Amino acid sequence: MIKNQHHKLLTQIGIITTITLIFAIIMPLTLPGFRLKLLGRFLSLAIVALGIDLIWGYTGLLSLGHGIFFALGGYTLAMHLKLQLPEGELPEFFTLYGVEKLPLFWQPFHSFPLTILAIIIFPAIVAAILGYLVFKNRIKGVYFSILTQAALLVFFNFFNGQQKLINGTNGLKTDTEKFFGILAGSDQAQLIFYEVTIISLIATYLICRWLTSGRFGRLLIAIRDDETRVRFSGYNPTEFKVLVFAISGAIAGISGALYTVQSGIVTPSYMEVAFSIEMVIWVAVGGRGTLVGAILGTLLVNFGRTFLSEQFPQIWLFFQGVLFLLVVTILPNGIVGWWQEYAWLKLRSLLGLSQPLMTYPNVDENPEVQLEKEKIEKE
Repeated sequence: MIKNQHHKLLTQIGIITTITLIFAIIMPLTLPGFRLKLLGRFLSLAIVALGIDLIWGYTGLLSLGHGIFFALGGYTLAMHLKLQLPEGELPEFFTLYGVEKLPLFWQPFHSFPLTILAIIIFPAIVAAILGYLVFKNRIKGVYFSILTQAALLVFFNFFNGQQKLINGTNGLKTDTEKFFGILAGSDQAQLIFYEVTIISLIATYLICRWLTSGRFGRLLIAIRDDETRVRFSGYNPTEFKVLVFAISGAIAGISGALYTVQSGIVTPSYMEVAFSIEMVIWVAVGGRGTLVGAILGTLLVNFGRTFLSEQFPQIWLFFQGVLFLLVVTILPNGIVGWWQEYAWLKLRSLLGLSQPLMTYPNVDENPEVQLEKEKIEKE
């Protein structure tokens, strides 16, 4: 069993390394600048999809308000870029509204290390507070989804109305600002952001895989499947749900920051209801509770939308709706779920390979079971 696990680990490392090399080296050499920038945006969106899969696929918490944490990460980095000015100068939009002194809450964003910490910690704190207020009252299911969407609307309207503080509906542009002396919208800076996005996506995937592989992951699945039983087993589900929701919020913040610098602007539109629902669709298409499915679904849906909107600008939204209906009705477990539960087993059968036992995880790798099977075969 140890040899099999070691072999699986080496296989996974090899696959991750190969995919990383393809995206980090080959793609920048083959894709034109515009397409590479699109790929970078979609990879950054895959990060927030991982966070949603963590709370929805593994914990059973369907959040329709992750645009809050996504936007907070974007605004945090955008504020830092806006402050890359000669000392004493203010971002241009402040002068339009008669603001003569930099607001106090902007001051920490002069520091790049503090900004990086804020991108992770600020969305995590907001998510933890929201989660605690909801989970301590044992609100779950559709009511949890409605509350997260209501919170999203509150934040959307609040940010829209803050013209003097964060430029309101217009948002904060980043492509015309300097990043360590380089124009953030230049090809050189965009290539750096693209490579950082790949590293962040891999790191986020590995963290999520680590969280879901051990006892913590089994507890999340137990909360998803039977929270009452978990409570009677001596655990407090509220604490774990708040923790995983905060982690998911932090992941969304990282995603929002990387998406912002590659799209060139952050606005309150990141907190529109439709965008947060799209995030859930990506995970559903790829296959929730798989992590890989979250990444795959994000890339497929977004590239499909780009292609269809270019080829069929008038009716591409109908294609997107049909895709979602097909997933819900024909592939309820998403593409990866379909592959694991049907296609892979069918392929093994066609190749004449033995089928894994479907009782409990890794039973066919248990040494005692293997020894018993050998005894039966000899008899």
